[in-house]
Amino acid sequence: MSKTSLIIQREYLTRVKKKSFIIMTFLTPVLFAALILVPVVLSQTMKDDSTKVIAVADETGLYNNVLQNQDYVKFQYSSENFKTLESEFNSKGYYAILNITADLEKYPDSVFIYSNKQVSLDIQGMISKDLKNYIREEKKKEYNIANLDNILADLNKGVNITSIKWGKGGEARESSTELAMAIGYISAFIIYMFIFMYGVQVMRGVIEEKTNRIVEVIVSSVKPFQLMMGKVIGLALVALTQFLLWVILSGVLISVIKVLILPDMPHDANTQMQLLNAAQEMPQGAGADMVRFMSKIYSFNIYEILSFFIIYFIGGYLLYAALFAAIGSAVDNDTDTQQFMLPVTIPMVFALYVAISAINNPHGPMAFWCSLIPFTSPIVMMVRIPFEVPAWQLLVSVSLLILTFIGMIWVASRIYRTGILMYGKKVSYKEIFKWLRYKG
Repeated sequence: MSKTSLIIQREYLTRVKKKSFIIMTFLTPVLFAALILVPVVLSQTMKDDSTKVIAVADETGLYNNVLQNQDYVKFQYSSENFKTLESEFNSKGYYAILNITADLEKYPDSVFIYSNKQVSLDIQGMISKDLKNYIREEKKKEYNIANLDNILADLNKGVNITSIKWGKGGEARESSTELAMAIGYISAFIIYMFIFMYGVQVMRGVIEEKTNRIVEVIVSSVKPFQLMMGKVIGLALVALTQFLLWVILSGVLISVIKVLILPDMPHDANTQMQLLNAAQEMPQGAGADMVRFMSKIYSFNIYEILSFFIIYFIGGYLLYAALFAAIGSAVDNDTDTQQFMLPVTIPMVFALYVAISAINNPHGPMAFWCSLIPFTSPIVMMVRIPFEVPAWQLLVSVSLLILTFIGMIWVASRIYRTGILMYGKKVSYKEIFKWLRYKG
């Protein structure tokens, strides 16, 4: 086994055996699943199914029987005035008293609801909706226009745009621009997060070994370039392992949640047409909406997106990890890294901002060029891929990323070989440029 392979193995096994790695690997998918499951569970367990009686004191006499009883809300109209109902509030167990003091068509603020507890928003909204609909119907009668309901229905018709994407074979599939935006941005943000998180780990690992003088023992038998490559690739494998475990665990948890929350969803549906047919047969609600959502997922080439995600994930990480390793070798502590971190982090932050803009214009000039420039392409290109990027652009982008990575490895290794054994000296950019020209 080569020395570089031994370093890769050491870096990989050391990281994956850490308690922090194991905890975060298994805890993160659970937290994501909890974000989906907990609100649903709480809405079911905390739902108040007790029947609430609301006494109605209508001083105008115009709104008798307007409010419709529901499963958990009953309206009790009374001929008594508000003062009498108020005195009977506790003895008759009313939830609230609704007092209408004037003609709402003329005085819309003349509705008051009294209770000894805060009245829930859904009950207030239900009362408001019923009264509003009644007033609307009464006003329509005053106009005395034939077929007014049909006229208003025609005027209020909306337009629903269904996005259809043609496949390479000419087949038409329903897609979703919103979903493409979400897939692109989430992919870009994950790459940004992992590059920064694991790149900083490379830098701190180099600083730690340098500070503890461990590196002096290591470089006596291993070349600095081999040591740097071993650390960078080893941590890349750690990042990939954690990401793949997240994908697998998240898939298992989502399947469990789907069974628990959407038992009516057909689990054997494996094509878009089957899902669409199932959605049409299901009643309106969360289950049908989820099936329609899943049918739109099938309009995207998920394998292509995942493949390029891994390519840009590895390429972007290797490119920036080399630079982070060079920074770690040039300084003695985390405080001294600040002056060198800015030139490395600015392209990443800029790429994230371009990615946000590229969501709305994925084929614009800014998105196009930033998806080719290696320092921004891992983040920006992932936003564009769900919107069908031409093959030649992908080829050029990946090729430039690989070539730039090789070039940055060469640059970083020249900084690394000198800086890794330098202690107690404040390094400047001028000093680093000297290391690059040093031929020893």
